[in-house]
Formats: sequence, structure tokens, C-alpha cells
Amino acid sequence: MSRTMGRSRTALLTAMLAGMLLSVPQLSMAAAQSDKGSTDSAAMAKLNKKQFKDVKVTVENGIATLTGTVDLYEYKMDADKRVHKVKGVTAVRDDIQVAGPKIPDQQLQAKLTEKLAYDRVGYGNAFNAISVSVENGVVTLGGHARTDVDKDSALALVSTYPGVKDVSDNIEVDPVSMMDDETRMAVARAVYGFPSLNRYAIDPARPIRISVQNGHVELSGVVDSQADKDAANIRANGVPGVFSVKNDLQVAGQAAETKK
Repeated sequence: MSRTMGRSRTALLTAMLAGMLLSVPQLSMAAAQSDKGSTDSAAMAKLNKKQFKDVKVTVENGIATLTGTVDLYEYKMDADKRVHKVKGVTAVRDDIQVAGPKIPDQQLQAKLTEKLAYDRVGYGNAFNAISVSVENGVVTLGGHARTDVDKDSALALVSTYPGVKDVSDNIEVDPVSMMDDETRMAVARAVYGFPSLNRYAIDPARPIRISVQNGHVELSGVVDSQADKDAANIRANGVPGVFSVKNDLQVAGQAAETKK
């Protein structure tokens, strides 16, 4: 009798253990699905803004995929940043397309060049030499910025402009150097202090732009004559501590002829 009861108990315990083992994968799968659902919900909650109304997000194995459209490139970048902050998201695949207006490349480039010309006026604007090119709505920024703040300001300005579909950042920030800062100011005084060149300091959008990297000076912008270009070059070369001068100044008449 006792042996029979012992065998029954053993069989019962074995059956219970088997049942528990079989339920573990189901519980794990349910927990994983629950975690995925909560991560998806958290990601969507981050995009609960009007500008993201046409954006969808799905999360698989910690990778969030963003799809849909937005009106500005700035919104595409903002969505990416917001979802990166969601707990459980380890990476973001940003497949959002920028809709908004379609502006001809040449027109968009002219508008952005004008906007950047006045950017950071009053904060050493003449020491930024940022170039702009546009192809199929994709904006490429190059050249030099004096500081990281100047670079970030240029990127923010372009990102918020209608018609920009994507931005490629090739801007180089000049090295942080007290000696370069002194050289920068000395070159500015030498160039703008020359009688025939001081008029370029009047319009903040049309300065002779001066960038310095470890004592090497680059001049850029547009001047009215070859004489002004040559004078700027001579004045910059005459500053103590300047190792070299790269003169990329364009003469207005010559620049117009090149475009024909």
C-alpha cells in the first residue's frame, strides 16, 4: 500500500515538474512579447507630437525602425533623438522621408547661402567660411567654422529650412588656440584697416572671411577687384606669426564670367 502511494506521489511530482518545464518557454515568450509591446508604446509616446503624425515606429531586438514622412529635416533628426532615449532601444534605423515643398537646387542653394551669410552676425561672423552645395535637395556644408557653436548654428539653420531633404556635414572647426585667436584678430585688423579694404567690414554678409588653422590663414569671400584681392593677400602675409596665406577670394566680375 505504502509503495503504491509512494509511486503515485513520484508520478504526480514528475508530472508537475514536466508541466512547469513546458510552461517556462511560454512564459518567456509572453514576457518578451510584453516587453516588446511596452517598448513600442514608449517609442510611440515619444513621437506624440503633431509634426510626427505620419511617422511610425517598430522595435525588434532593441532596434527601432522609423518610417513615414515629416515636413522638415529637423523633424526627422528630432524623431531619431527622441526614440534613442527610449528604455530598451539600443539603435535606431531612420527611414523617415522628408516631404515638404520641392525647391530647385539652385534656388535652395542661393537662399541657404544668404541665410548663412548673416548667421552669427555679432559673434565673429567674418571668421566663419562655410560653403553650401545642393543636389536633389541634399545639402552639403563644408569649409571652416571658428567654433563648435558656429558649426551647430549653421547646421540648425539649414535643418529647419523648407525644401532640405538631407544634410551632409563636412564643416571643419578651427583648432582651439590662443595663438590662432591672436593671429585671427591681427589679420582682421591688418586687412580691414587698409583704406581700400575697410568697406568690406560694413556689410556683415559680405566680409573678407578669415579662418586660421595653426598659423595658416585662409581668405575667402567676394571682392570687387583683383587689386583688392591682392591687397588682402599682402596685408595678411605681413602679419607676424602667419606661416602661410591661402587666398580663395573671388573677384566679382571674374566670378560672374565663370558662371556663364
